[in-house]
Amino acid sequence: MSTEPVGGLEMTPEAMLRLGRRATEILVERISRLGTGKAWDGEFRQVLEKRLLEAPPETSRPAEEVLEQVARDVLPYAARLDHPRFFGFVPSSPTWPGVLADFLAAGFNVNACTWLVASGASQLELVVVDWMRRWIGYPDGAGGLLTTGGSAASVEAMVAAREAAGNPERPSVYMSDQSHSALKRAAWIAGVGREHIRLIPTDDRFRLDMDALAGRMAADRDMGLRPISVCANAGTAGTGAIDPLGAMADFCGNEGVWLHVDAAYGGFAVVTDDGRARLRDMERADSIGLDAHKWFFQPYEAGALMVKDIARLEKAFAIGHDVLQDTIWGANHPNFSDRGQQLSRAARALKIWVSVQTFGMAAFRAAVQNGLDFARRAESYVEDSPILEVMAPVSLGILCFRVHPAEGNCDPERLERINRKVLARVFWDELAFLSSISLNGVFALRICIVNHTTTWEDVRRTLDAVAQFGEEAMGEV
Repeated sequence: MSTEPVGGLEMTPEAMLRLGRRATEILVERISRLGTGKAWDGEFRQVLEKRLLEAPPETSRPAEEVLEQVARDVLPYAARLDHPRFFGFVPSSPTWPGVLADFLAAGFNVNACTWLVASGASQLELVVVDWMRRWIGYPDGAGGLLTTGGSAASVEAMVAAREAAGNPERPSVYMSDQSHSALKRAAWIAGVGREHIRLIPTDDRFRLDMDALAGRMAADRDMGLRPISVCANAGTAGTGAIDPLGAMADFCGNEGVWLHVDAAYGGFAVVTDDGRARLRDMERADSIGLDAHKWFFQPYEAGALMVKDIARLEKAFAIGHDVLQDTIWGANHPNFSDRGQQLSRAARALKIWVSVQTFGMAAFRAAVQNGLDFARRAESYVEDSPILEVMAPVSLGILCFRVHPAEGNCDPERLERINRKVLARVFWDELAFLSSISLNGVFALRICIVNHTTTWEDVRRTLDAVAQFGEEAMGEV
């Protein structure tokens, strides 16, 4: 049966079903074989240009042929972020119901901008946001919205902080030297001069130094600057470090400064008792950013911004639109376009809701807890190794380590060459993916364990490969 268009931009129902079935087959085949292949694949631009750089066709092609080309020449060339041994950066491992929910949301063509345009999707977003409010421990009256990710959430938090401070002429913002670049960019976008974004030094556990923060802010006030926000980390993307959240909340309360917590990576650990204890006092922040496409197992894009006082967010972003005057039908109902920068918005809550409804929170808690447990077990495994060394204490699901034999030449430059060689060997020769990090100028390897399909055997196998490659590299470097 043909899957070609029937005319214009339409297909017959039979053709749509046939094409949809083939797309599903391609995805299921990929997922079922994922762990047996490499965790990364890529290609040079010149090669891909030869396959893809051409003028758009004037006439139609068979739709199945187009689909097969995409599955062959485009989608495979990427980091396989859901591979059970992809430990680089902060991976993502979506549930299948979440994938299907995105498919349905796209097919229903929902724009979750206002109550008039999408009342069902808006109500579902209210439900999911309230789940997050409860998990965090925020009070009634708190709320937020779903975003594209941590970058957008950071911008919206910074704009709300600036508005709450009265839009001062010389604003300043404070964050640790381990903070994500998205926070710096958000401050720039919100109008803070680059020279007034203060990176505060950290302690030996990579947590923000409170004395340094207090001294820097006092000096800035003397210079005529107006602090509008302090950004805390609830799990840095580098080491997983958690800043002293309680002390920072006390400090910001005394100073009258907005406290924003970047929990994009680590925030969903709060669904477990273990994670909630580690992230204690996060609920005292004025705003919190989280990414469900990280440690809550959703497809991209699924970020969130939570604000303790939702009125603060609406005061910063609500604005009348002549073309949307008919949205008065939804008066006294929340319009999510009044809470952030987007008007056109995907129905992101659907995938979270469908996933949780399908599997239940017990399964989600267990999956998050596995990441916490495997990271601590990996730390012990490295500590017991004669050739590996822990470089930063595990606080959530990230382990930073390196090859460092107990005996032999430990010259820093040689150690860096050895570890860079090991990283390259894992990248090319092993069915796993690591990333690296610089810790106080020292090159280290890094694994981030947040995949719900990862087993201890996946972690152990990868650590053993690093140790083996390290022994071989020591004889070569």
